[in-house]
Amino acid sequence: MCRSIKTLREPYASDVTDDDVRAAALQYVRKVSGFRSPSARNAEAFERAVEAVAAATRTLLDDLQLKHVSQD
Repeated sequence: MCRSIKTLREPYASDVTDDDVRAAALQYVRKVSGFRSPSARNAEAFERAVEAVAAATRTLLDDLQLKHVSQD
């Protein structure tokens, strides 16, 4: 588990920005790859992975069905 990645869904976070999503994706890719900063020959693959994880994360957050308590 990568402890640097914060929960990005409500009620733990609100108004999640693209920067928040990218930061989480970057931490994930760093953890999985074992690189804090990739070499020049791996930089393109590393960046593509960050973008793919960020896109998947944004899709997940957008698609989650959250239980809302009604105000009666």
